[in-house]
Amino acid sequence: MEDDVFEKTKKTAALYFKDVEGERPYDLWKSFDKKFANDLSLFITGRMYAREKIPHTTRQLVTVAVLTVLSHHDELKLHIQAALNVGCTAKEIAEVIFQTSTYGGVPAMNSALKVLRAVLEEKGMWPI
Repeated sequence: MEDDVFEKTKKTAALYFKDVEGERPYDLWKSFDKKFANDLSLFITGRMYAREKIPHTTRQLVTVAVLTVLSHHDELKLHIQAALNVGCTAKEIAEVIFQTSTYGGVPAMNSALKVLRAVLEEKGMWPI
């Protein structure tokens, strides 16, 4: 069973985080506690993100929406990159961010759009 979770973790991490710019959370965690970093990674990436209940595109759009409303910009940048990696378009990501204005507020939406624009500029995908 653990071998399966390890393989799912590797596969999902490769899908979501290939070519991601900036420090990955796993690297941060590992710098403090390697064992705990592995445990977190196996749970988050190997158990949660690897679930096949909804498509990866949906999972990442939900994650972008939540991180937008919470104004967690470092994580948002990471997950915008992951959303692009799993096949979400820039326009879909922007639309999800626009949708959050109703419940999360226009300032949160504006900040998230700035993060999206920065990611797209880094990837040579701006303007959309």
